[in-house]
Amino acid sequence: MKPSKITSRIGAILDSLDVAFQAIVNIHTGRCFGCEVLLRGHEANGYPSVSALLDFCNTVGQLAEAEMEVRCKGIAKLGRLSWGKELALFFNLDSRLLAEARAFHKSVRNEMGDHFNQLVTEISGGADNELTAGWVKSLKKNGSLIAADRFGAGNFSERLVHEADPDFIKIAPYFLADLDIDLRKRVLMSQIVNTAHTLGMRVIAVGVETQREFLACRELGCDLVQGFFVQRPVTDPNALEAVYPHLVQVVAEHQRRRTDQEWIADQLDRIPPVPVTESMAQVFERLAHDQGHTLIPVIDKRGQPLGILIERNLKNFVYSTYGKDLIANKSFGRSLQDFLVRCPVAEISSSLDQILATFSTSEDAEGIIITKTGAYVGFLSARSIIRALHEKTLARAREENPLSKLPGNDMINDYIAECLGSGLGAVLVYVDFDNFKPFNDTYGFRQGDRAILLFAELMRKAATGEDWFLGHIGGDDFFIGMRGCAPDLASEAIGRLISQFAVDAESFYDQSTRQQKCITAKDRDGVVRNFPLLSASAVLVGVPVGCQNCTVDDVSAVIAARKKESKQSPTKRVFAILPCKGPS
Repeated sequence: MKPSKITSRIGAILDSLDVAFQAIVNIHTGRCFGCEVLLRGHEANGYPSVSALLDFCNTVGQLAEAEMEVRCKGIAKLGRLSWGKELALFFNLDSRLLAEARAFHKSVRNEMGDHFNQLVTEISGGADNELTAGWVKSLKKNGSLIAADRFGAGNFSERLVHEADPDFIKIAPYFLADLDIDLRKRVLMSQIVNTAHTLGMRVIAVGVETQREFLACRELGCDLVQGFFVQRPVTDPNALEAVYPHLVQVVAEHQRRRTDQEWIADQLDRIPPVPVTESMAQVFERLAHDQGHTLIPVIDKRGQPLGILIERNLKNFVYSTYGKDLIANKSFGRSLQDFLVRCPVAEISSSLDQILATFSTSEDAEGIIITKTGAYVGFLSARSIIRALHEKTLARAREENPLSKLPGNDMINDYIAECLGSGLGAVLVYVDFDNFKPFNDTYGFRQGDRAILLFAELMRKAATGEDWFLGHIGGDDFFIGMRGCAPDLASEAIGRLISQFAVDAESFYDQSTRQQKCITAKDRDGVVRNFPLLSASAVLVGVPVGCQNCTVDDVSAVIAARKKESKQSPTKRVFAILPCKGPS
């Protein structure tokens, strides 16, 4: 093709290129953190794929121009969004441009102006790890955030993560497919997430297509999520949402009752951070006047943590005669970034167990930086983590039933109140043993405790994931909460549970008693009579969807009214609908 035709062809391609946006969302809040900007328009130019179009541009020496066009069009389109200026924009950088990445980055910086601090460069790695690491470090030194793209399935290896030190890890879609049922993938994913957090990197789950995959990613500690379950790519930026309601609802429906955030907040040291642009003279001034802290968190323009400054690493300069003046001298060339130390990072919505796991796998860590939706909020030292865990353990011991170790009355009441307030519907189950007093009187309290522990264990085996909440009211009274379970399925599950208990409880009797199907004992009035063998009965209370104005006492009243009926029922269970009081 003649040069003039090539020029004309490239011009036509660049003019006709379009971009699409795929949302990248905070996995805990459903709030849009940013979006990946994707090239579109290849079919209109006669190319079967985006890679084919880029191959042509590379062949004629116009690859950098094509990449620049994508960035400019993405910024221009997002300018239509009133809330779009806070979004982080993720752009993939073709590995063939890595050799000229620094020069390309400077061009991007000049083109983008005020929008520059929103850009994240996605890199999938190159043929040479050492060269790629050098180019990535050059980009970071010039202010670019880096995302390791398709980690685990692309060219971005563990060695490159170590050498290039990216800000984000984008997990390859391969690991997300069937993550909720593939135990091997869950183990690998957990290790990747914990390692990334230990190194101070945020994890983006890419290619999430189902609710179950979304919940699995959330359970394993991913920070951000991208995929069809969130939203398919859109060419109109107005189709992006600041908050995705369906994600908020999914999180609310599957949120376990947790007090971890309260324990973390109680122990959190809210050390004022410094921006990465701070001069070393200002840092020394801060250390001189703040005797209570030996480290300073460092944040970027968006308030997101980059690492920490540790006082002891600066002591050679602090305590030498001319050290402070020397380091403050611009010609000396030392800046705050030269003393920046990576630090483990965790979201405040993480469990204490996750925080401990992240901290414990990081050698010589001073503590762990705590963020809220990615922004710095405080610092947890090792001592603070231990104290929070200790206090949580004591509180849990107070709230649990000492025999069964199941949640006690306070947690049960909180759960019921949460179900009633959500309006999402539920099935609440009260279970009570039948003929427990004569059994306990005849065989002793130790055998009675064994029967209680047997039922608690059968409950645990019957529970299906996060949909069930198990509680022990006290004595032989138990509670089960079910969310997202149809009433008929809930009734069947409870029927199987109490039937299994009746069968297993026979082992507590001798053979002749099992054959007679009864024992002789005194009733509550002291009258000797025959009692059937130990069993259980249940009252199931259905809370309709949209019912939000009832109370825990209303539920208790329904149970009390139907308890006798459940004991007389051939199936040992009854189902009642909670009468709603109407809108508030």
